[in-house]
Amino acid sequence: MTTTTLYGIPNCDTVKKARAWLAGRGVEVAFHDYKKQGVPEAALRGWVKSLGWEALLNRKGTTWRKLDAARQAAVTDAASAIALMLEQPSVIRRPVLVKGEVLRAGFDAGEWAKVFP
Repeated sequence: MTTTTLYGIPNCDTVKKARAWLAGRGVEVAFHDYKKQGVPEAALRGWVKSLGWEALLNRKGTTWRKLDAARQAAVTDAASAIALMLEQPSVIRRPVLVKGEVLRAGFDAGEWAKVFP
């Protein structure tokens, strides 16, 4: 049986929705809390390789908006995005779902229904 892991921040509304959606389908999930456990760098690098840094960087969130313009402008490639995401995990689009080879960033019930039919 493949382990399903959900990465995020427990008080994030989208993470709450995703967790409720999974629980409603009886899906057992290991939860990785960025605030308490940090972001696993090797996993983050794998996510960037698979999804692209642009898909993982949440430019709509509060953390991004609070960054000064120079810091935002400095994020121009995978290396600079990874450095920021490791420094400030709250800029990572949430949640990140990992189930075997399946990787999703953000919660989309329609897409997730394909992973958990």
